[in-house]
Order: sequence, then C-alpha cells, then structure tokens
Amino acid sequence: MEIKITNANNNKIDSVLAMDTVNHNAARTDAIIREYNHLAPEYDRRWSFYIAETIQETLKRLDIKPDSKLLDIGCGTGSLLQAISLRYPSVCLVGIDLSREMLKAAHKKHIKKSHLITGQSQELPFRSNSFDTVVSCNVFHYLHKPQKCIREIIRILKPGGKIIITDWCDDYIACRICDLFLRLLNRAHFKTYGKRTCEQILRNTGCIQVHVDRYKINWLWGLMTAKAQKPSQNTHG
Repeated sequence: MEIKITNANNNKIDSVLAMDTVNHNAARTDAIIREYNHLAPEYDRRWSFYIAETIQETLKRLDIKPDSKLLDIGCGTGSLLQAISLRYPSVCLVGIDLSREMLKAAHKKHIKKSHLITGQSQELPFRSNSFDTVVSCNVFHYLHKPQKCIREIIRILKPGGKIIITDWCDDYIACRICDLFLRLLNRAHFKTYGKRTCEQILRNTGCIQVHVDRYKINWLWGLMTAKAQKPSQNTHG
C-alpha cells in the first residue's frame, strides 16, 4: 500500500511539474508573438542594418540547386526569402513564423514562388524528407529547447540536406551582456549560445559536416553562422 501511495504522489508531482513547464513555454511563445506583432510595422526600417548584415552572411554560405525546396524558420517579414528569391528565382520557398503580423509584412513583398504559414519551429507541420535546405536567422536565442528544433529540421530535410543558422554569438562580450539583461527584462528571450555550444548541439542531434563561423558585423556586435548537413541514407554513425 505504501508503494502505491508513493507512486501516486510522485505521479501527481510529475504531472504538476509537466504542467508548469507547458504553461511556462506557452507564456514565452505568447510573449514572442506579442513582441513581434507589435514590432512588425516598423521592423524592416528599425533593424535595417542588422537585417542586411545577417542576410549577407547567410547568403555567403548558401549554395542551392535551381530545383531545390527551401524552408526559412522564423522568416519574419520575409527579407531573407526575398533575397534568396532574387538570387535563385526558380527555387521553391517556404517561410514559417509565429507572428501573423510579421507574415503580413512578408506577404506585401510579393516574393515569387513562396508560401508563408504560421507555426512553431519545434513542431514543424511538414512531412519528413521534404526540404533540400533549411535556413534560420535570429531565432535560436528564443528557443527553450534548440535540440528539439534541430531534430525537427533533420526530420523534414531530405538525406544530405543542408542547414544554415545565423544568430547572436555569446562569445562576444556585447552579446553576453545583452543576453543577461534580456533574460531579466524580456520574457520572449531565452538564451544566446557560443560557437562551441552550437557545434555540440548540432553534432549531438545527428548533424554531420558541422562548421560554425563567428564574426563581427560592426565594432560592437558579433554573430555566428552554422552550416551542417543531414546524413545521407548510407551514412553511419
């Protein structure tokens, strides 16, 4: 009888903890949506330099075939998709974002061969082996479980598919200080990562050909761009 009571109590505690985690994650998701719905009308103008630099650094590392299918996670106002469309006009483009207002701004750009949908990076609404390339800019510092997102990316990528992720880099002091303040003051923000941690996350979730570059876009602010690949079907280990 004592064992049954103990198990019942443990189950109740586990259920409460799981519910708290779900509620906390839902609150953070809501905070992200509210923040970017509010920022959407002025986002491109307000962050023009930052957007241009992240696009430039991401495009440097992007090499796709004309018949490729590409997904942009956290596509926002569609600036990266627009740049990719201009460089690779025959590529099929898909963008996903939490914020409907950001997607409305993206729709206004009339990006050719693009499809824009609302959704979460950690529960991607696509079939397995659907995309040749997945890109993401300035999203990972919002993710509570980046490993879950990477596993979802690997699932939807075709064998041998490519991943390119650009985000803040915690190896730079300005980013580290900003990260500390945002953790205290901004419920949407979660955590920035450094080069080594980013490499570990990608390798531990099954990626191969992992390479991370870190760099400054001005005298103050530093970013990193990670490239990785889903193993092809005949790859082991």
